Amino acid sequence: MDNLPSERIKELGLQFPPAPKPLGVYKPLLVVDNFLYISGQGPINLDGTLMVGRAGDDLNEDEAKLAARQVGLTMLSTIQTHFGSLDKIKRVVKVLGMVNSTPNFGRQPYVVNGFSELMADVFGKENGIGVRSAVGMMLPDNIPVEVEAMFQLH
Repeated sequence: MDNLPSERIKELGLQFPPAPKPLGVYKPLLVVDNFLYISGQGPINLDGTLMVGRAGDDLNEDEAKLAARQVGLTMLSTIQTHFGSLDKIKRVVKVLGMVNSTPNFGRQPYVVNGFSELMADVFGKENGIGVRSAVGMMLPDNIPVEVEAMFQLH
C-alpha cells in the first residue's frame, strides 16, 4: 500500500461532507513545526447537517461506530479544505476520541475504531494508526462522537 492518500480515497470511493465552519473562537487546524493539529470535529452528513445521538441511549455501538467513521470523513474534508492535499501528511500521531454516551456504556474504544479504521485505510496501517484515547462524555449539540487529532507532515 504505497499509494498516496489521495489515490486510496479514490480507490475506496470515499465521499467527504462539507468542512464545518468553526462554532467558537478557535482555528479548525494549526501547523506548528512539522505537525498538523486538528480541532475537535463532529460527524457531518453529506448534506452538511450534524449527526446526533447518544451511545447507549438512541444509538447502539455499531451506529455510534459509523458516526465515528463519519467524523473521520469530516476531518479529512477539513484538512483538504483548510490545509490542502492530504498527501502532505506522513502519519497519524495522536487521536482523542470522545463518545457521547450514557454512564453505563463502556464500548468507547470500539466506537472510536470507526475513526481509526478509516485513517488506517487512507494512510496505511503503519502510518494511519497512532496513539489514542477513547473516552465517554457529554458532547455539544448531542453529536455522537467528537475527535481531535495530530498528524506529522512530510
